[in-house]
Amino acid sequence: MSVKKIYLIRHGQTDFNVRGIVQGSGVDSSLNETGHRQAARFFAAYKHVKFDKVYTSTLQRTHQSVQGFLDLGLPHEQHAGLNEISWGAREGTRITAEEDAQYHAVLEGWKQGITNIGLPGGESPDQVAARQRPVIDLIVSRPEEETILVCMHGRAMRVLLCQLLNYPLSCMDSFEHRNLCLYKLHYTDSMFSVRSFMDVVHLQPS
Repeated sequence: MSVKKIYLIRHGQTDFNVRGIVQGSGVDSSLNETGHRQAARFFAAYKHVKFDKVYTSTLQRTHQSVQGFLDLGLPHEQHAGLNEISWGAREGTRITAEEDAQYHAVLEGWKQGITNIGLPGGESPDQVAARQRPVIDLIVSRPEEETILVCMHGRAMRVLLCQLLNYPLSCMDSFEHRNLCLYKLHYTDSMFSVRSFMDVVHLQPS
């Protein structure tokens, strides 16, 4: 029985992450110094893996996070379906519990299963899931790609993991993430399983 191995990572740190500013799909921010260091450490830890292809979103912070692998000449595909959720009018703004009750009310609604709502001008989790499905179908339709690296974004990663593991989207906050964390999954006989959960061992100084 063949096994497809999927290394799923979140992009490295950006200044927007540090400042608590919402990025979403509409802010094409770049990695900061820490983010580039995280990317270098992930590359050092996993450069020995024989990846057949690298998949990223269309946003530069994911490209920069896997640049070491791209420099090796590995095949690369970018898909808008892997982009971060759109936060609409809130993108580029700083949000805290005290400053924006609407933002946190939407998040609470998602936990209660109301996943067809989003912030004004933004996407709902249901919409994100819908645009991810063609990418998922594409990946699983390529058995010749036995080992792949996928780099994307925090909220979108949570949605993707729910889809792969057949969890309702209301459970997406169960999938914690940090910048340049790794989820390792196996795909066998139409089933996905998690083999590594939010692994950040590679980020430790050597």
